[in-house]
Amino acid sequence: MWSFMKEAIIEAAVDSVKLVPFLFVTYLVMGALERAAGRHARAVIQEAGKVGPIWGGLLGAIPQCGFSAAATYFYVGKVVTLGTLISIYLSTSDEMLPIFISEKVPVGTIVSIMAAKVIIGVISGYAVEFFFGWLARRRRVPKGYDGESGPGCGCGCGTGLFIESVQKTLQVFAFILLVSIVIGCAIEAVGHQAISGLFQDLPVAGELIAALVGLIPNCAASVVITQMYLEGVIGAGPMMSGLLCSAGVGLLVLIRENHHWKQDGMVIGILYVVSVFWGVVIEVLGISF
Repeated sequence: MWSFMKEAIIEAAVDSVKLVPFLFVTYLVMGALERAAGRHARAVIQEAGKVGPIWGGLLGAIPQCGFSAAATYFYVGKVVTLGTLISIYLSTSDEMLPIFISEKVPVGTIVSIMAAKVIIGVISGYAVEFFFGWLARRRRVPKGYDGESGPGCGCGCGTGLFIESVQKTLQVFAFILLVSIVIGCAIEAVGHQAISGLFQDLPVAGELIAALVGLIPNCAASVVITQMYLEGVIGAGPMMSGLLCSAGVGLLVLIRENHHWKQDGMVIGILYVVSVFWGVVIEVLGISF
């Protein structure tokens, strides 16, 4: 038993260490792009109005540290609608993109998944607007308000680009290592088929579980979902449910800043139900990426 676990731990450690240079370069490039486009993206969201869900879906897909948090501040300040917020949450990639790039996933696969998240975000955003009305209606934006007030995204956004990239690389490396060890040990102990069966044999169960993991308000959620997908433990349906639900620290900011537990519960509930729904649709249709 110990020999199997030791082998799984060593394999996970070696594979994870190999990703570090790729993760660092990816975060360095993404950080530079974020600094160039981040403030402009927030300005676009501020003025989006009724096309908010479209801009939310498109801009949410851009890897931007704390964008979901900024969008949440806009929602709390009644600058954007509920549909726009949901659209941003659904399309946000969080740590999916850097992990995919580091693992050398084909570009076509990455683009397909991100495009699906954007399309789902836009459609779902307008569906929420239709069924729930224009909650958190736009009002005059307070002078100087940029969605960056409050405790921040908590991921080193205020530090220099190099330091921030190092911090994110080490953080995600630690999550990947931990998740890989757990998955590896589980597979060695009970078998890959048995683990996969937990998500695939019971209808909708995989999507329900993956979406719950995605609700964790931390980048660990998207790391777990992405790694499980890459390891072949879950299929496209559960993967999409988990990643759609993975809104990063946005949900944490919502709970901390909104102070309306019924409204917060409604937002989280909508995000969860929509994420599970689309995951099931993808699974039923047999869509693969």
